[in-house]
Amino acid sequence: MNNLAYIKSIELLQKCSSQEGFLASANNISNYKRVWARDGVICGLAALASGDEFLINTFEKTLETLAKNQHEIGTIPSNVSVDSTNAEVSYGGLAGRVDAVTWFIIGVCQYAFYKKSDDFVIKYQTQIEKCLSLLDAWEFNNKHLLYVPLSGNWADEYITDGYVLYDQLLRVWALKNYNNFVKSETITQKIHSIINQIETNFLPKSTGEKYHERAYKEVLFENGLPCSFSPSGYKTQFDAFAHALFLLLKIGKKPLQKELLQYAFDLSSKTKMGLLPAFWPPIFEADEDWNLLKNNCKYEFRNFPFEFHNGGSWAMVNGFFGLALLQHNETEKAKIILNNINSANAKEKFSFYENFNTETAKSNGVPFCAWSAAATVFLHQSLNTNFKLLL
Repeated sequence: MNNLAYIKSIELLQKCSSQEGFLASANNISNYKRVWARDGVICGLAALASGDEFLINTFEKTLETLAKNQHEIGTIPSNVSVDSTNAEVSYGGLAGRVDAVTWFIIGVCQYAFYKKSDDFVIKYQTQIEKCLSLLDAWEFNNKHLLYVPLSGNWADEYITDGYVLYDQLLRVWALKNYNNFVKSETITQKIHSIINQIETNFLPKSTGEKYHERAYKEVLFENGLPCSFSPSGYKTQFDAFAHALFLLLKIGKKPLQKELLQYAFDLSSKTKMGLLPAFWPPIFEADEDWNLLKNNCKYEFRNFPFEFHNGGSWAMVNGFFGLALLQHNETEKAKIILNNINSANAKEKFSFYENFNTETAKSNGVPFCAWSAAATVFLHQSLNTNFKLLL
């Protein structure tokens, strides 16, 4: 099963390759026939893991497309249309996409690391420096944490806003990746300052001055780390992607890492598909956050309980969770997650659906999603070859 799933995943990534880079889906559905920043970079990581030169070239084209369409103030496109000679560029829908900026930096540096080419980073250094300046500006209060608008990242129809854990961690990863090449003491200090603020404001029983002391004291750290906080308080849903990044980057002390890893794996084991839900627990109609959730959609509402971001299960997110397990030497558990990703991707004759209803295992969203295939590729190769991401 695993070898067949891997072959099918490579085939889908090849079908999603265009002259401008990776497309989000092989199907021409909605706005998925576009080069997306985060989707494209995640597919690019799979390309590097595969060693397939055709896919690696597509990754390079993805980065070129994103860089070419960077806004003058530094914003990286959320997505770029490839349907016409005149590119249609989007920097976000209801709000701009903060994570497009960090994923772009990560993508350039991962490509350069794989190719052992400092010149590739130098090629895009102007764009990266503009990205870093923009990220500094998005702190607003110059206290080291990004302030992210509602709809401002991959969970674009969910309730996270303000100081979102996922985005802080992506920024740490991006800065570490870039600093691997430029070796700047200023960036080293910035990384330290951001991690310190993450540990102070998101971890249980932390010391140090909090952004929002009163709200922090009201948090019950029962489901891992909070997903975000803002002037209105903390949101405490478990964010699987954020926890995967937290564990990949080995932030916090080892006992906490071990506790979070166990909690996440236990949660995945209790679900019908054996996959970690994107956010947990789901928000229901009787919950106070329901109104915020139901109104945060530009077209149709998709965040029904157990679906999409609201407790749905994504192969892509679980791919990063599998990498986190590997980072902590939990090889057998990572194999279990890979098997479950492959079973999900194989549904309906390998339709590689975007996500699944965690309660019923019914497929949701767009079929032939490139990053669903990417999850299989980078986790399979991390388990079976010496492929390593730059962390």
